[in-house]
Amino acid sequence: MSDLELLPVWLSCAMAAMMAWAALRHWVMSLPLQDRRWLDRAPLLWRAAGPLMRLTSRAIAPLLPGALDDRATRWLKRAGLDSRLTASDVYAAQVLTALVLAVLLGWAAEGIPQVLSQGASNGSEGSAPALSGGSSIGMVCGVLIGLAWPLTWLREQGSRRTRAVARALPFYLDVVTLSVESGTHLTGALQYAVSKGPPGPLRDELDRVLGEVRTGRTRAQALRALAERLDSPAVSNWVAALVSSERQGSSLGPILRAQAEQRRQERFQQAEKQAMRAPVKMLFPLLVFIFPCTFVLLLFPVAVRLIEEGLLR
Repeated sequence: MSDLELLPVWLSCAMAAMMAWAALRHWVMSLPLQDRRWLDRAPLLWRAAGPLMRLTSRAIAPLLPGALDDRATRWLKRAGLDSRLTASDVYAAQVLTALVLAVLLGWAAEGIPQVLSQGASNGSEGSAPALSGGSSIGMVCGVLIGLAWPLTWLREQGSRRTRAVARALPFYLDVVTLSVESGTHLTGALQYAVSKGPPGPLRDELDRVLGEVRTGRTRAQALRALAERLDSPAVSNWVAALVSSERQGSSLGPILRAQAEQRRQERFQQAEKQAMRAPVKMLFPLLVFIFPCTFVLLLFPVAVRLIEEGLLR
């Protein structure tokens, strides 16, 4: 066909592309805007996706049911990422990661039969077509891994942060108790603990509590929000004792000292529990790696001696 005969085809393709672009632009402009000025810098995975992540998040946000939104928000609070990400960002990361891994694993699984067919001999050429369906398996695996990866990472961040809070809580309770018993009010004691305490998630959360109090929020509300974010029984009990004591007007010193002693005992009990689990965890490496090597070292001279005497020939 001549170039003149192909001209209508090219014009039709160009018009179709322009109409598709206009429809896509209209759809993007119709998406609700997200006010992200109050958010801090996002983690690396979300920053790497750039505008595509923000666009996917804007598209998912109106479609999220309330239960999924609340669940993701709870995970973000527990991981300390509620000031950096929204619930729609979590599910947008799931969608994009699933698509990327599906393409990569599908392409890799499709390339395996080609490599095998090129390196196989004539007698094994019939096995290559059987592997051609590996692209579908690779895409399914990529989708499953992509959907699970962001949530697994988020839960691991939350668990790690909860353990760090549990380790630091007895120290901060002791500092707050000593400050209150010396005559300092609770807000001043928290401020002193933040200024002198070791860095970590608990210090950041207490600093956030003080910031909320300075902005006009009541101390009880700020402490309840702290317990909700950390989602830790120890912190919840501590906050409940503080709020109850402040409401009733009772002395904070004995209550804080009792809380500090209880948290310290719980930490010792947790350490003893972990120590009791250690022999069970060491059993598999001992049976698989240590004992066989020990038996080889012990039995090798005996086997050599038996071979020399002709008993094992």
